Parts: sequence; structure tokens; C-alpha cells
Amino acid sequence: MSGALLVAGTTSDAGKSVVTAGICRHLARRGVKVAPFKAQNMSLNSMVTRDGAEIGRAQVMQAAAARVEPEGAMNPVLLKPGSDRRSQVVLLGRPVAEVDAMSYRALKERLREAVLASFADLRTRYDVVVCEGAGSPTEINLRARDIANMGLARAADLPVVVVGDIDRGGVFASMFGTLALLDAADQALVAGFVVNKFRGDPALLEPGLAMLRRLTGREVLGVLPWLPGLWLDVEDSLDLADRGSLGYDGSLPPRGEDVLRVAVVRFPRISNFTDIDALAAEPGVLVRFVTRPEELADADLVVLPGSRATVSDLAWLRERGLADAVVRHVSRERPLLGVCGGYQMLAREIHDEVESRAGVVPGLDLLPAVVRFGAEKVLGRPRGTAFGEVVDGYEIHHGVVTAEGGEPFLDGCAVGAVRGTTWHGAFENDGFRRAFLASTANEAGRRFVPAPDVSFADVREQRLDALGDLVADHLDTDALDRLIEHGAPAGLPFVPPGAPGGTQL
Repeated sequence: MSGALLVAGTTSDAGKSVVTAGICRHLARRGVKVAPFKAQNMSLNSMVTRDGAEIGRAQVMQAAAARVEPEGAMNPVLLKPGSDRRSQVVLLGRPVAEVDAMSYRALKERLREAVLASFADLRTRYDVVVCEGAGSPTEINLRARDIANMGLARAADLPVVVVGDIDRGGVFASMFGTLALLDAADQALVAGFVVNKFRGDPALLEPGLAMLRRLTGREVLGVLPWLPGLWLDVEDSLDLADRGSLGYDGSLPPRGEDVLRVAVVRFPRISNFTDIDALAAEPGVLVRFVTRPEELADADLVVLPGSRATVSDLAWLRERGLADAVVRHVSRERPLLGVCGGYQMLAREIHDEVESRAGVVPGLDLLPAVVRFGAEKVLGRPRGTAFGEVVDGYEIHHGVVTAEGGEPFLDGCAVGAVRGTTWHGAFENDGFRRAFLASTANEAGRRFVPAPDVSFADVREQRLDALGDLVADHLDTDALDRLIEHGAPAGLPFVPPGAPGGTQL
């Protein structure tokens, strides 16, 4: 098999990432050498690959689904919002600019060249490349400079499958509208639809599916059932709205006598909150994302996670009364962990002329450390030890923390039950996670016992296999194969906007 496919969506969070991962796992299980690709990703969840590139965490997950090593070419353009109006542009794994919507346009030709070169490179080294679109392909105000959706499909002559989330409602209107708002040349590449997150008997959908086929001349390639618990390396904080209190299999019973309650502060610019996924995989660990001081009252462990805007999110923490709640938590000798931006907030002071340009800002003064922001971003894949266990992590930051006391903790420091590190991904190391949770439970006075047999790598593999099963069991895989190998069928009809108006229902 040889070819490529673009998975687009009617909206953000329609299911493009998981469908792309599912197709990658389905093909990999058949012995196909397959790679994921996302031309342009906007996300604050990222990772550092072995080749030193920063790419979206979703593409790392999709590479795992494809059973290949993630690399910079799989996500050549990554946008990391620092405010409502400005984003950092990461090109081929390295930051190149801070832009707003207007100045971003000046970069588009350079980005387009990098996108097409990266895609062409992957095509020479893999049998199949499964591309994921960004947002919606019918953001018609942006179509002229699009490099991630139909712009990529047109440039590379890719067949396009459009995914719609039926759980949100309005899936038939969104699918028809997505097609109808495209011009004729774009429509010619849209080969079919996939309905995602359906609860119930698929037979109930058949009248609507039949009408969609008749109105568009395109096939519905399948209906994917609702499958809870697939929070895997999600792209942005939209996904946090559905989490609340979470564990991978609901509230798993603890192995000891107590549940361990973890409160993760949900900053406005929270980043790399996938660090918490491995904690949520542990039986008896209840993880909550919180935004109010009272939500910290019964927490055994409070986590200040990563942030793309440390100084701004620290001000938010103070404005909301959460900073005082964190200090009260520590005063009760309860454990506190800061990761990357969260660690920076725990320092005595922050010197920032780079990210916020706020100058010297007082931190929470819970750890003896000083932060200085540098122009160069630190990207790395460090290894160390903590609690007698080997820890592999990754780091992505401009703020450099210098510890001036305390006990060593990974690359950071600890004072009593307060700990800080710039390393992401530490909890994916099973031995370290268990030792950290055991220490945390002891410090919090909980009779919680970490499970000795939970492998987070196995948890992730099970979820990826579940995605592969979704594709194999519920999509027309023969039709997918034909699209990948032969492209969109010739002669697909053009559907003008408003076409259904006179249709007899």
C-alpha cells in the first residue's frame, strides 16, 4: 500500500486526532509503514523528540499509534498561544517568532515551503502518511493562506475525509455545511464523512445518513461509537472541560485504605497538562482540575502545572485567591508540586524581560530559587534519579531556575513536602511515580498504596489498540484503502451552498 489521506473535521475537537491515530494503529497492525502528519498545530501540549524538535503532543501520540519514532517533520509548524492575541511560532521544532494574527501572514510562504517539504520527505520514507487537519477546513476567511487543511490537500492532491462529532448535536448540518462552503476544486477532494461519538443504535441514524449521501454524493465511511476514557495526549484545554474528576477507568478502587486526592490548578495558559495523565491511571488516585480556592481544601497533593505565560498566570493565581490557598495548603504540611512554569511560580522572584517583559516579579517564595528568562528556549531530553528511581523526562522552557538551597529534586529542589522541577513526563516512569505517590501519601497522612503492577506504557498501548479497533470494527476500511491508494474518486458532484432548500424530506 502507498499513498496519503487527510482527516479533516467539522470543528475543533471533532475527533480528528483520535481518528488519525486509529487509522495509524490499524495500518501499523497490518504491517504498513505509516507516519502521522499535522502541517500546523495550535497547542500548548508539546514534547521534545529525540532529534531535538518540539512538536505537538498529539503527533507524538499518533507516532506511538503508528509504532514509529516521533520527529520534527511530523508537525513542522506549531503555534503556542501566549495571550489571546499573540503566539510563538515553532518551525521545524525551533521557535522562530512571536506573532499576532496579522504579522503571522508575513511568515506564511516560509511556513508553506516547510510544510510541503516535510510532507514530501515523509512520503519518501513511509508507505502511507495520514494527515490531520486543523480546526475546520471551511474557515473561509483564512482559506486563501491555508496550509493545514484544503490548502495542503490541493497542493498534495490528498483525498479528504471529514469527521463530525454527533455528541455536540447538528452533525448533519455541519457536515453538509462544511462541504457546501468549499469551492468546486476543494469539494472534488472531499471523498466521505465519518460520524464520531455516537451513543445508541446506529440504525437510528440511517435515514439521516441516506439523506446526507443523496444531498452530497459522498459516502459515510462509518459511525464510531462513544468510547469514554480515551484522554491521550490531547491538544488543548478544550478537552479539560469534559474531565472534571478523572481516572482512566473512572474512579478505580485504591489498593490501600484511602483515595489520594490530587488538585491540579487549571491556569488560563496551562501547558503540558498531559503530565498528569499517568497519575490518573493509578487506582485510587482522584485527579481534579481546579480554578477556585475552595477546591484545594481537601486536596492531599496540589500541582501547579506548566504554563505558557508564567507571570500572567501567577497574577491570575493571586487574583483568584488561589495563591493564598496554596500557601495555606503548604502551611498544613501538605505536599505541593510545581512543574516547569508551576515551579517558576514557587521561586522567590522571577526576572522576565522575555515572555511577559514585566521585569522583576515576586514569586510565591515557597522554594529558595530565582528564575531568569532567556531569549533562547531550552529543549532537552534529560535523565536523572529521584526517590532511588531512574527518571527520563523532557524540558521546554525559557525560564531558567537557579536553586539557592533546599534538597535536590530531579533538576529542581525541595523543601519539606514542596517540590519543583522543570521536567515534564516524569510520572510516565512507573518506578518514580509509585515512589513519589507513596511519599506523598505518607506526607499527607493517607493510607494510600500505589499499585505495583500499573505500567503507563501499557495503559497507553491499550488505548491506542482501542482506537485501532474502532477503525477496524466501525469504518469501511476497504474504502479507506482505496482512498489512500487512488485518491478521491473522479466526478464527485459539486454541492452549491443552499442546495437542500428545495429538497423534499
